[in-house]
Amino acid sequence: MANARLTAIGMAVPRKKVPNAYFESIIDTTDEWIVSRTGIKTRYHVEEGEFTSDLCVRAVEDLVEKYPTSLEDVDMILVSTVTPDQPMPSMACRVQHRLHMSRAGALDIYAACAGFSYGIVVAKGLIAGGLHKKILVIGAETLSKVTDFSDRTSCVLFGDGAGAVLIEADPTGNIGACITGASGEGGSDLYISGYASTIDGHELKMNRCIVQNGRRVFKWAVTTVAAEIKNLLAKNNLTLGEIDWFVPHSANLRIIEAICNETGFSMDKVLESVVDFGNTSSASIPIALYNGIQSGKVKHGDRIMLFGFGGGLAYAGTIITW
Repeated sequence: MANARLTAIGMAVPRKKVPNAYFESIIDTTDEWIVSRTGIKTRYHVEEGEFTSDLCVRAVEDLVEKYPTSLEDVDMILVSTVTPDQPMPSMACRVQHRLHMSRAGALDIYAACAGFSYGIVVAKGLIAGGLHKKILVIGAETLSKVTDFSDRTSCVLFGDGAGAVLIEADPTGNIGACITGASGEGGSDLYISGYASTIDGHELKMNRCIVQNGRRVFKWAVTTVAAEIKNLLAKNNLTLGEIDWFVPHSANLRIIEAICNETGFSMDKVLESVVDFGNTSSASIPIALYNGIQSGKVKHGDRIMLFGFGGGLAYAGTIITW
């Protein structure tokens, strides 16, 4: 059985930076209110004519710039997104074409904020099964395209961005045991409207935008992640004290703080992207990891726990050794 190693990482965000002051001009809110409840100070939004596939390509280009490598032998592309340019063709196919990776298969993963973590799990499995040797995993979103800017409780949360990692077959590997799971009954608590009239009898809004029950998602996230972290550590024969960095999905700084409070993990050892980039769903974990590495916080040999959670409701996690 082949092992899998995460060998390179890149990221991209749009040029348009959106501070909290922008929302003060369109809804009844303040910078103080936004920061106190979410921790978010800025986020980035695409401009007209800019799409998820553009951010995917730029993230991969950044990866190659930071970690010079050939893409010619990439044999699979996995893209996690809930905001594709269109339903078909897939974002993975768009990336394959635009970056001229003719040998690569292409598949999109639709697991919302847990999608990037699911991508790592799938990539590891494909390599372990001997089916593929070099896989690009990309998490990318243009959530500003599906944000309801009249909803003052949610519109301040979302940002656009992309992160990409390269996962390769390697004799030693650095990706540990993984966990996945879901609480499908919570689907009506966080969804993008416009595709169905009801979920389990709940009437849904039909304009295409993100709709969420923030309190219920908050409670589910804290309870579920805290419990599943224990399972993830057990599967890897590790204790919380042996983890150098925790990289959860950056949904909301208050959720991350609550998870740390529940588990006893120090916020000083958390890598987040929500403060400067907002909630970028599939892209939040790779953006946080990228900036942790580029800043020098993450050192060679550090153990890093990745844990994605969100729409579905779904979750996935693993531990890598950088």
